[in-house]
Amino acid sequence: MSEVERLDSPSASNEEGVNNFDESPFFKYHHQKSIENHDSKYIFQNLHQEEETTLDQPPSHPTALSSLQETYTSEPTVEHDAAITAELCELYVHLQKCLDLREKYMRLSCQRLEDDPKNKPDWKIYPPPPPASWPPPPKEEHEAMKQKEKEREADPVGAVGSDFNFEDCAIPGKHQYTFGMNDEGFYQVYKTEQDKEQDRPLCHVPYRKEFYEDMDFVLTTISDGPAKSFAFRRLRYLDSSWQMYILLNEFQEMADSKRVSHRDFYNVRKVDTHIHHSSCMNQKHLLRFIKSKMKKSPEAHKDSFHRFDKFNLKYNPIGESRLREIFMKTDNYVQGKYLAEITKEVVSDLESSKYQFVEYRVSIYGRSKSEWDKLAKWVVNNKLFSHNVRWLIQVPRLYNIYKSSGIIKNFEDVIQNLFEPLFEVTQDPSSHPELHVFLQRVIGFDSVDDESKPERRTFKKYPKPSEWDFKSNPPYSYYIYYTYANVAALNNWRVARGFNTFVLRPHCGEAGDTEHLTAAFLGSFGISHGILLRKVPALQYLYYLAQIGIAMSPLSNNALFLTYERNPLPQFFQRGLNISLSTDDPLQFHFTKEPLIEEYSVAAQIWKFSSTDMWHWLGHKWAQGINDVHRTNVPDLRIKYRQDTLRNELATLQRYVAYDKQTKHEEKMNMTLHDTVGLAGFAEPAKLQHHIHHDQHDTTTTTNDEAPKEDLHYLAAFPGAALAAERAKRKLSESGRSEEQQHSDH
Repeated sequence: MSEVERLDSPSASNEEGVNNFDESPFFKYHHQKSIENHDSKYIFQNLHQEEETTLDQPPSHPTALSSLQETYTSEPTVEHDAAITAELCELYVHLQKCLDLREKYMRLSCQRLEDDPKNKPDWKIYPPPPPASWPPPPKEEHEAMKQKEKEREADPVGAVGSDFNFEDCAIPGKHQYTFGMNDEGFYQVYKTEQDKEQDRPLCHVPYRKEFYEDMDFVLTTISDGPAKSFAFRRLRYLDSSWQMYILLNEFQEMADSKRVSHRDFYNVRKVDTHIHHSSCMNQKHLLRFIKSKMKKSPEAHKDSFHRFDKFNLKYNPIGESRLREIFMKTDNYVQGKYLAEITKEVVSDLESSKYQFVEYRVSIYGRSKSEWDKLAKWVVNNKLFSHNVRWLIQVPRLYNIYKSSGIIKNFEDVIQNLFEPLFEVTQDPSSHPELHVFLQRVIGFDSVDDESKPERRTFKKYPKPSEWDFKSNPPYSYYIYYTYANVAALNNWRVARGFNTFVLRPHCGEAGDTEHLTAAFLGSFGISHGILLRKVPALQYLYYLAQIGIAMSPLSNNALFLTYERNPLPQFFQRGLNISLSTDDPLQFHFTKEPLIEEYSVAAQIWKFSSTDMWHWLGHKWAQGINDVHRTNVPDLRIKYRQDTLRNELATLQRYVAYDKQTKHEEKMNMTLHDTVGLAGFAEPAKLQHHIHHDQHDTTTTTNDEAPKEDLHYLAAFPGAALAAERAKRKLSESGRSEEQQHSDH
């Protein structure tokens, strides 16, 4: 067969084209361009067909705004085709199952916002949060606030944590529940010792086999060629919807924002959701601090800090270790005194700005059980408490290093070192009082390391942690699962005790395999980076539907993995993904003492973000769909657009899933044009299109005169409709033949 014949053959399924992809969730550049070229070709064909069908009718144009709105809102329906409906139902059922799997893992692990007791109105914490400044508090409280502000201005660093006294902290007593490690290799909670002996835990946590089966299902769904093409087109549709919304409502948004006279970008709350504590300061700040300590303390050498360039050569997070050990560690010979002092200086700047908040990531390595108490005592003894600061625990994936140095025997030792102290303090807070107080300000867990390291799957079935005594590092998904399983059991116990729960928010999608993003989709509340989602449209669409939080750091990515202009953040923002800007490592990538403002400034200039685009703090009532414009300065119009767009996508999905559940599809499915977006993704190669159009032309010549016009209108309804129908019918006929073959075999 010649090359031309091969390309023209309908049976050529492995060619590069609109829907013929490898069995991989990645979506490559030539796939994207082929779809764009394919769609543009159909757009022009459809315009030409519409002109032909309406040539003998006078053109009609909306003459008023009301008629324009009516044209926009009254969406026409498309002729029902059982084959297309069946194809759509199958795809939507798979997508819905992926969302249901995520919901299952979030519900079982109590990671949802409504599961956390600290989000309830009766939650109490010491020191209590400051009262709201608006409406104005009573005169006595107002005077006390003014006096405290004067004290803070007089000594900003000394004011950090000044209202905290460990003796005033309430430490609850011991709980009757018990805990232990099960045969699967993670901790479980039991009501009694008898339940523990009979393995009847307090809550169900999916086992390793179930997790990997669910992950394989998601991977299979997002790797399907038509599903990738369909999702890519749906995402392009969201892009276009955003552009239309901005064109129609930009002026109104500006007017709504100006009505809130006391709010602007600087006094709207901004949260840095991804920042590593050891590099939370900028280079100049760290240099100035080290030079001041060099004059007052004998711990530092005097030959390294005369010139800034020499200091830069000396300080290297992955090279020179002396500076890191002295100034950036919580556990050293000076008990982390210097890191605590510079942390207070940075926190004092945050409190002075008033409207900036951070979630500092601090490390627990899993080398010994004493790490938790050392970290908690460092925070408590240095009074590192601020209403502008919360903490997130990052766990480096360094099992292979610990194993090679003889610190641990197997992966089970890492799990014990990481989670046993947490179960102990949940059972009896008096056993680790400092840790109990510290955990009240801990948000969750992070998993960090270089994602670009190759992972070779040498096992068909991964062994249990007690059996993982190899020198090689477990894969990313293995770390995610066992972190998830232990957090799930721990959270259920903490909810029963009325303690705050933890979420899983790992570094994910910065590099590496799609399996990382899939594992995080199932078990994580949110992720950091996520730039690889640009190559996986089906998974990106799922992240949009589930509104998974993504903390993106384009300046960090620009230095390490992806140049700034190629970063997908503006596309993610337009499509409605749940994203936020973060700094990652100000010490390496930023130059001012307000790195988050610097991040916003660069993004606004490069990507032309409006002021409304950058106001992203929505408050605690966002989950109920309530927007307080006087706090957020985000117009209600923008909130309504985002909610309606997401609601329409979810409603379409659920409508087809409900239709698929019917035992007999007696009622026809009313397919709207909104439903047909992306259906061209089910099309076969170009030559098959020619055959289909040719066959339809032959059949219509034998029917009445009205049939060709109806068929022509149906074909013009959306690009690739006939191709999708043909593909679906062939698929159904093939499945029917296979069923007949099975019956004949029996």
